[in-house]
Amino acid sequence: MIYFASDMHLGLPDFERNIPREKKIISWLDNIKKDATEIYFLGDIFEFWYEWKYVIPKHFSRFFGKLSELSDMGIKLHYFTGNHDIWAFGYFEKEFGMKIYREPLEIEINTKKFYLAHGDGLGPGDKWYKFMKKGFNNKILQWIFSNLVHPNLAFRLALKISQDRDACNKTPIFKGEKEWLIQHALEISKSQKFNYFIFGHRHIAKDYKLNNESKVVILGDWIKNFTYAIFDGENLLLKKHET
Repeated sequence: MIYFASDMHLGLPDFERNIPREKKIISWLDNIKKDATEIYFLGDIFEFWYEWKYVIPKHFSRFFGKLSELSDMGIKLHYFTGNHDIWAFGYFEKEFGMKIYREPLEIEINTKKFYLAHGDGLGPGDKWYKFMKKGFNNKILQWIFSNLVHPNLAFRLALKISQDRDACNKTPIFKGEKEWLIQHALEISKSQKFNYFIFGHRHIAKDYKLNNESKVVILGDWIKNFTYAIFDGENLLLKKHET
């Protein structure tokens, strides 16, 4: 079985109140480790993540311990950077043997073609974020941030911004074909055939039929939905974790 999940936003709204959600994620990983061969984490696993040369964020020990266990069991782990955790620079690869993806991934599994991405910056619109993302990925700006901004200040600012915008507490509305991710999938489908498009980012749990050959699955989140997708070799299903 192959599993897909996104938008856990570990650390939200603060580290103490995050613990119950982290435990729920661990419960899910314990449930699926019995039959999982691969797990794809499609971005925004953390509310904010940044790796300095000798420093990584503390907390999340339960989650990291579980990743180590899964990796040691031989389960393949994949990690897509999202708009909250762009700044992953090698820790996940070295510690957990994860493969890191910064761009959409096209793969074939059991004759089924998949298009996987976090979803940020895809499709039309969102031009301001697309401009900002170039800055986030700029090596010079990353060096300045790494060397001139203390981790205490960086996290204080990042979490304050997250709490102020309160985006994760709002209920997004699915807009059908007006969704940028749906429009992106439709545009890709003009030149390539994919059976499944899988995205995160939108905090909407949605199984959407794109056409007679393709569907889009938006994974939801682990703040309100606690949803994930599973591919059993033939079908891709969107499910909810119940505890």
